[in-house]
Amino acid sequence: MSVRRLEAGDRTWLREALRDGWGDDAMAGHGELFLPADHEGFVSGDHAGVVTYRIDGDACEITLIESFEQGRGVGTELLDTVVGEARSAGCSRVWLVTTNDNVHAQRWYAARGFVVTEVRRGAVEEYRRTLKQTIPEVGPGRSPDHG
Repeated sequence: MSVRRLEAGDRTWLREALRDGWGDDAMAGHGELFLPADHEGFVSGDHAGVVTYRIDGDACEITLIESFEQGRGVGTELLDTVVGEARSAGCSRVWLVTTNDNVHAQRWYAARGFVVTEVRRGAVEEYRRTLKQTIPEVGPGRSPDHG
């Protein structure tokens, strides 16, 4: 599969995909509301997957990674691409946020060398109350978040 930079036309598609899949194109994390479609990113194939990120100093935060074709290596290819981009930009750290109920993602990241460095108990409930009231009580195909 080919990976290319996220372009202006992809941003409209991404906003729609986020609204269809997540109910909103805004995400909440580490105390802020942000729009992944406004960040730098890469697209795999003909929208088989997408990753967005932002670089701050020597750290690269992955703000969204989504594969629409599970089990085909799309996510890994996108992750490898953004890690390479981060290294080229002089980053010493690549990080991201996921929720406690997303065990599949946690296992996937761990298999690729990511380690949990912080758990913020009650963060989802706080963000639901203060930043984004549309955060669902239960994630798709998952159990209620207890963190």
